[in-house]
Amino acid sequence: MRKIQKAVIPAAGLGTRFLPATKATPKEMLPVVDKPAIQYVVEEAAAAGLNDVLMITGRNKRALEDHFDRNYELESALTRKGDDERLVRVQESSELATMHYVRQGDPKGLGHAVLCAEPHVGDEPFAVLLGDDLIDPRDPLLARMTEIQEREGGSVVALMEVAPEQIHLYGCAAAEATAEADVVRITGLVEKPEAGDAPSNLAVIGRYVLDPAVFGVLRDTEPGRGGEIQLTDALQQLAGDEKLGGPVHGVVFRGRRYDTGDRGDYLRAIVRLASEREDLGPDFRSWLRDFVATEL
Repeated sequence: MRKIQKAVIPAAGLGTRFLPATKATPKEMLPVVDKPAIQYVVEEAAAAGLNDVLMITGRNKRALEDHFDRNYELESALTRKGDDERLVRVQESSELATMHYVRQGDPKGLGHAVLCAEPHVGDEPFAVLLGDDLIDPRDPLLARMTEIQEREGGSVVALMEVAPEQIHLYGCAAAEATAEADVVRITGLVEKPEAGDAPSNLAVIGRYVLDPAVFGVLRDTEPGRGGEIQLTDALQQLAGDEKLGGPVHGVVFRGRRYDTGDRGDYLRAIVRLASEREDLGPDFRSWLRDFVATEL
C-alpha cells in the first residue's frame, strides 16, 4: 500500500454558531488558550507524518493563510527585543508543514469540500481532518488510522461511542467486530439518525483516511441531508461495495477529544487544556478551585 503523505483540512464554514465573534474572524482562528484551533489540527497532521497539507478555504479566510506564513516584521521586532521564546512560537506555525490552499467557492457541504481536493491529491490515499475536533497529541489517533489504511487498504473512519440521546448529532456507523479491539469493519453509515433509527452508538468524528476512489463516488453523489453533498453518503456507498474502493474500517477512539464546534464545549476545551499546561496549570487550577468553591 502507498504511504499516506497528504492531509486535507476543510475550513470553509461560516462559523455561525460563534457569531458575532466570527463576523470578520474565521472560526478556525478562535484561540484555544494561546493558539488558534486550526494550528492544533495542522500539528496533529504533521505529528502523524503528513507534511503536505491542503486547506479548503472560502471567503474571508485569508487570516488562515497569513497565520501559517512568515511574518518578517514581527519576527524582526522580537529579535531586536531579544524575545527568543516568543520568536520560536511565532515561527512554529510557518514550519509545521508545506501548506497549500484552494477555495471551495460554493459551500455545498463536506463532501463537496473533499472533492475540491482531488486535483491536489490525485490518486493517492489521503487524510481528512475537521477543525472542530481537536485530538490530544498524547492519543495518536491519526497515526493509528494511517496504519490500518496502509495495511488493509480502502478507507478508515474515526468512531467514538456516544450516549444514544446524542447520536442524532453525528453520522452513525453500522459495524462488525474484528480481531482488534479498537478496529471494526463498517457495513453502513447514516447521517444524523434519530436514536430509534441508529444502527449503533458509534458516532463518526472528524478524522478520515480515504481511498482516492471516494472522488469518483462524490462526483455522482446527490445532495443529501441539509441539501448538501455528504461525505457520509459517499462512504456508505464504498462500505456497501468494496469493488468501488476497498473496505471501510473504523477505529474506535477512546482517548481525549476536545469539541470546539459548540460554544459550551469550546469553553470546556480551553479549561481542560489550560489546566494541563505546565506553565499555566498550577495557578489556573488553584484559581478554578477557589472560584468553584466560593462562586458556585
